Amino acid sequence: MTSASLASGGADAPGELEHFLAEIGPRWSHSVAANVREVVARYTPYLARAPKADVNVTRDIAYGDDPRQRLDVFATPGGTGKPVVLFVHGGAFVDGERNRSSEVYSNVLYYFARHGCVGINIEYRLAPEHRFPAGAEDVALALRWAVAHVEAFGGAPDSIFLMGHSAGAAHVASYAYDLRFRDTSHRNVAGVIVVSGRVRADNSKWNPNARKVEAYYGEDASVYDDVSPVTHIAADSPPTFIAFAEYENPLIDVYCLELAYRLAHTLRRAPPVMRLAGHNHTSVIAHVNTAEDRLGEGMRAFVASNRRAA
Repeated sequence: MTSASLASGGADAPGELEHFLAEIGPRWSHSVAANVREVVARYTPYLARAPKADVNVTRDIAYGDDPRQRLDVFATPGGTGKPVVLFVHGGAFVDGERNRSSEVYSNVLYYFARHGCVGINIEYRLAPEHRFPAGAEDVALALRWAVAHVEAFGGAPDSIFLMGHSAGAAHVASYAYDLRFRDTSHRNVAGVIVVSGRVRADNSKWNPNARKVEAYYGEDASVYDDVSPVTHIAADSPPTFIAFAEYENPLIDVYCLELAYRLAHTLRRAPPVMRLAGHNHTSVIAHVNTAEDRLGEGMRAFVASNRRAA
């Protein structure tokens, strides 16, 4: 990974970001919350220079009655039948919003819109006020909104990809894999993209976010297997792309690899899996729409190979 590869949109970069990632990675798990804030602060000015030309953003659309049930749509003018990427942010179940900063998280949808998709960035209800399965229910609501309205933005309602990061990936995966939460809109899901997904509920001593997991799933660990998305993989599970960072929040890489194994074992074919060397739990999503495009290329190839014909 070179400093040039980290520059937004090919602009020159002094190399500080590359050195910062190399320095913060090995100590990532020592102070996760503080490190997340620092990575967001470092990436925000880089992303401010990222390509956004010709992408129109329609903001703050309600998809439900709760104040947090809002979404933004990213699309370029013209065209029809574009695949749709519906993105669900992270936040360890109790925190987070669709705009983690003025740039972070929007960068994901700008990227997909620039590459021929319609991007939808959603916000959802949080624990402890809204506990399991509120996140999956909000994914279902947002998906229903997309099916009904995305054609007006040039999107294909029958070719929607659900994408989540961290806790957002848990909500996406619960809806996608667990039969209890699917509705008729599930037939419109062409694929799932899990980035650093907390796809197993766990309050073990190795998990620094154990209390936050309990805030969403409850403190009774005996139910965790049942509420974990990874335990609901079946023959009809949608195509899935999995990515995680070299320096993850403890256990996140383990959860992602368990998901990959269960999909491979059940479907008799390994899903696409990408480990992003040098990246951490936050930069793995914050670097999207910069000139470093390995993850972006992998996700775009996945969308292209699984999109449905108009």
